[in-house]
Amino acid sequence: MACRSGCCCGSGPINEDNARFLLLALFIVVYLLCGAAVFSALEQPKEREAKERWAQRFEHFSQKYNLSKKDLNNFLRNYEEANVAGIRVDTIRPRWDFTGALYFVGTVVSTIGFGMTTPATIGGKVFLMFYGLLGCAATILFFNLFLERVITVIAFVLKSCHERRRNKVVLPQNGRKGEDLAGWKPSVYCVMLILGAAAILVSCCASLMYSAAEGWGYLDSLYFCFVAFSTIGFGDMVSSQRVVYEGHATTAYWLGNFFFILTGVCCIYSLFNVISIVIKQVLNWLLRRLEAPCRCCFPRRGHHPHRHPRRNVVAPGHLRARRDPSIETDAINESETDTGRRMSGEMISMRDFLAANKVRVSGLEQLIVTGGKQNGSSVWMSG
Repeated sequence: MACRSGCCCGSGPINEDNARFLLLALFIVVYLLCGAAVFSALEQPKEREAKERWAQRFEHFSQKYNLSKKDLNNFLRNYEEANVAGIRVDTIRPRWDFTGALYFVGTVVSTIGFGMTTPATIGGKVFLMFYGLLGCAATILFFNLFLERVITVIAFVLKSCHERRRNKVVLPQNGRKGEDLAGWKPSVYCVMLILGAAAILVSCCASLMYSAAEGWGYLDSLYFCFVAFSTIGFGDMVSSQRVVYEGHATTAYWLGNFFFILTGVCCIYSLFNVISIVIKQVLNWLLRRLEAPCRCCFPRRGHHPHRHPRRNVVAPGHLRARRDPSIETDAINESETDTGRRMSGEMISMRDFLAANKVRVSGLEQLIVTGGKQNGSSVWMSG
């Protein structure tokens, strides 16, 4: 279907997936520009002050000890090389003994990558490339399976609470307990709220431990928790680096650090995935609003033989009157073939969740095995 002359989109019809991709790309670009402006305004004055302070100290030190600036710069470069190798002014635990190497590989496979420890040999760098390839893939699969079980537990608990609440309100008729709730699932917003509360709880508890053990301020500890749990891993603050901690509880602290980082990464990863579904729903709602002034850019539902009605739409106010938004899919799956399976405010299972993001491992495996002979959409909808 061609666009009419004078249309704002004179290049022809746009596929809905491509339109969503372009809209998301535009949002990310704008988000990056806004973030850069904010951080530049906040951090640039501090950077200038630090440079001026360092220049004054450098000049004072060179004059006090009668050192040339060239010799002093060479010494500082040597220290930077030692710093990369793990040498610090304060005594820290060895970087490459077994426990230090275990901490390092944990940051590798979890994609945190603090950066305070890096391989310096050619053999170590080459081994890291192959080791990280398999380790990161296995860890991402572990996070996905963790998310599946989290969603299952949350759905079971909320469904039980919802069923008890309905049974109190709706009196049983003819021996029945009211409406069948076999297909009910909680709203995506409810799951997002629970995951967010869990992530905050873990971060707050971990911050108390880090504040006491590392001597950081509580706000700095919260900052570290977010950077570590979200696998950003700047490396400006790294936990569990001292040889011995006060109170002779070094081993207990190391175990607590491992537990909180593992739990925090799993919670934040799950929260990010659920938030991505909400973002996708908002994009679909925006596309729906954009269809009104320019319907020629999107094939109308009644005129497209292979188009399924859009289900993953978030609409405010009156547009949300028919049902509450939830995690939905762009593909037909088993849950939609059953009568009443798709109910208002439902939360899909992990199978539908992965289908919504189109990262089905089984679908990818089938696509590789069949050599692309089958239609791509049928591969994603299989299983």
